[in-house]
Amino acid sequence: MNIRTITEADLPHWIRALHTGFLASPEVPEEELDFRRATIDFTRTQGVFDDDRCVGTLRSFTQQLSLPGGASVTADAVSNVTVSPTHRRRGLLGRMLTADLRAARDRGDIAATLIAAEYPIYGRYGFGPAAWVTEWEVDVHRTGLDRRYAGPSCGGRVALVDGAAVRAHGPGLHRRLSASRPGVVSRPERWWQQATGQLYRPGKPWTEPFHALYLSPGGAPEGLLTYGADDRWDAKRPQNTVTVRDLIAVTPRAQRALWHYLLTIDWAATVRTGYRAPDDLLPDLLPDPRAARITTQADYLWVRPLDIPRLLAARTYATTGGLVLAVTDPSGPAGGRFLLEAGPDGAHCAPTTREADLTLSVGDLGTLALGDGSAVRLAALGRITEERPGAAARAELLLRTAQRPWCPDVF
Repeated sequence: MNIRTITEADLPHWIRALHTGFLASPEVPEEELDFRRATIDFTRTQGVFDDDRCVGTLRSFTQQLSLPGGASVTADAVSNVTVSPTHRRRGLLGRMLTADLRAARDRGDIAATLIAAEYPIYGRYGFGPAAWVTEWEVDVHRTGLDRRYAGPSCGGRVALVDGAAVRAHGPGLHRRLSASRPGVVSRPERWWQQATGQLYRPGKPWTEPFHALYLSPGGAPEGLLTYGADDRWDAKRPQNTVTVRDLIAVTPRAQRALWHYLLTIDWAATVRTGYRAPDDLLPDLLPDPRAARITTQADYLWVRPLDIPRLLAARTYATTGGLVLAVTDPSGPAGGRFLLEAGPDGAHCAPTTREADLTLSVGDLGTLALGDGSAVRLAALGRITEERPGAAARAELLLRTAQRPWCPDVF
């Protein structure tokens, strides 16, 4: 098998292999070729070739990942990973991913990220689930919210806006979200163009959505909601489902106001929330929280540390303390023993010869890095080893965050 970065001439064969891996039609429309040419970096796009047929795909791109405390680090975002069903179990994914991670480390990327389609695959390569998502389906008529609701009680207001306003205000709101919550990944200008219909993605028919902006009592934008709705009636009664495409809020009052607005829209019988942070204010802001039924609760963003000292030094910590971590990384460059000295104002992390407090894999460190994973739970599962009694509890106090990380975007 020949594994290499692709050229523009390879692109139709690469897309066909990508479609095959994801069980989509193997047809390659001209508009998708144009879209891919404009959006992928050929130097970071790999293909596996068996003679002249492409049978494996992987690409990566540069991404900013937010950490506890508000800093962002450069990550290697991995996407479009497939191996054709005729060529499974030959180590092709491992070879592509190893080459990509090696190049990322050489570039100076601090971590790698991905959204795992299947859970069992990426732990073998040093990734760990670092941020989870929850999706709710809300029975609007059971929420207990006042159907005569006429606007936020805080003095702010919700305004319907168009795509141009979204492109004007959205990037700034998203940057503020990144500074306040770990796990958020960067959105390039192209993301906002696609979200507002300015740029069409092939294979995804465009339906103009509704956009609502929350403005504070002083008139400052603090939240943005994008949603769509179907049109379904039964015996002259509306049974419409409203589906959230995007909801970002940088203050609790903005989040409360946007949910309240959405859940009191006339003719809406059901609201599907999309993938939210597991500690979203839903369902507890409802008078009857049982009106919100969980439909999805799953791992989402996976993180693979590449430069442990820089990753751990870039974030802040809930309390002051020190910890020596022995990190195993048999398939990569991140293993070693590291002394972390940390606190709410920052941290220092460097290789050390001191005796370890905890021994863990690089993937389990990825699970802990954004503040969501529990060191005590991982120790109870036998996945990390306490070399000193109480070390897992100290790691728990040091590493976990009050607000759970959340990645709003698939990539």
